[in-house]
Amino acid sequence: MRDELRKADTGGEKRLEVTVAGDEGSARLDRVLALRCEGLSRSRLKALILAGAVTVKSVPVRDPAYHVTAGDTILIEVPEAAPAEPAGEAIALDITYEDADIIVINKPAGLVVHPAAGHESGTLVNALIAHCGASLSGIGGVRRPGIVHRLDKDTSGLMVVAKNDLAHQGLAAQFADHGRTGAMQRGYLAFAWGLPNRLRGSVDAPIDRHPHARDKMAVREGGREAVTHWEIRRSFAGRDGKPVASLLACRLETGRTHQIRVHLAYIGHPLLGDAVYGPHFKTKASQLGEQGRAALEALDRQALHAYLLVLEHPRSGELMHWEAPLPPELARLEGTLEAAV
Repeated sequence: MRDELRKADTGGEKRLEVTVAGDEGSARLDRVLALRCEGLSRSRLKALILAGAVTVKSVPVRDPAYHVTAGDTILIEVPEAAPAEPAGEAIALDITYEDADIIVINKPAGLVVHPAAGHESGTLVNALIAHCGASLSGIGGVRRPGIVHRLDKDTSGLMVVAKNDLAHQGLAAQFADHGRTGAMQRGYLAFAWGLPNRLRGSVDAPIDRHPHARDKMAVREGGREAVTHWEIRRSFAGRDGKPVASLLACRLETGRTHQIRVHLAYIGHPLLGDAVYGPHFKTKASQLGEQGRAALEALDRQALHAYLLVLEHPRSGELMHWEAPLPPELARLEGTLEAAV
């Protein structure tokens, strides 16, 4: 059983407290922390251990290979990092809508939303700062000005960004509610392997960090609530005439990292092109026609597109609705799959 990680802010630093669970007894200190401390890399944790910032049972431990015992209390003092101010960069934006409060972007696949380790520049935030100027300063934090929700780097589609504090607060409240009590909707088109056995359905399965791979999420008992609704829009036959893939329309009731990708893989229908959650489905590509195989090989990303965004304008309250067509690479994939029928 995994205990909850407790956090406390103390002045300029963050204190993390971990109680070693029964199934973690006798494990290495660095490995336990790597699994339990989301947001801290292995190298960062190792540096904190070597610096004496990690204590076990109130005693500093400077050996990453130290073996902990079930019930041990681990305390990590994480100094506050001084975030760098992102710089504006002249990156072209596909703007669907813009006014004094919000801007709606049709994000291309391959564009990272905000600066992070390994992506200090060339992000959507850098492009927004150049486009909007000083109006974004401080909105939502230094590293993520104006950002109230994200799309994965290799997911395309609609995103809304706040241009001032009023808009940020209003949008953040809607995204926190996820349309449960309000009008907000987020719709995705997903090309998935196989064909579900009914027209529509829901996946209600908690999501948490993968126990062994830090770059992945997984359905896990005790994870955060996650609900995805889906329905079949189209099915595609393989060379043998049997269903090989389908186009699903998905709607989120929660907003977990990689949620649609994890949930569809969990029910046995991972996304086409998803090298993280569907690598064992690569052999199914042989069932596609020649053009379909070529389009999938050229895709080089998961076949997921945020096509629908509905929300209430944070200032006027007006209900606003946007749709974005499939980008060329997914439209080509759809066309070749249709041709395979």
